Amino acid sequence: MKQQEIDRLSIIGRANAETPSFFLKLRNIGLALAAVSAALLATPVALPAIVTTIAGYLGVAGAVASAVSQVTVKG
Repeated sequence: MKQQEIDRLSIIGRANAETPSFFLKLRNIGLALAAVSAALLATPVALPAIVTTIAGYLGVAGAVASAVSQVTVKG
């Protein structure tokens, strides 16, 4: 894709466009981080406050990395 075509893409168009391989790997790592975070936060056992705090930050970081990686366009 040329830069002018990329500039005219909407968010949905960007999400459906081809993604570079580095950002595919980064997206998958972000999804894994978010999944680990969700598993830690959903445990029925009482965890120390530091663990739940780190899990919350991990979830946010994973979600942001996945979202940004998904809308990156090859070109």
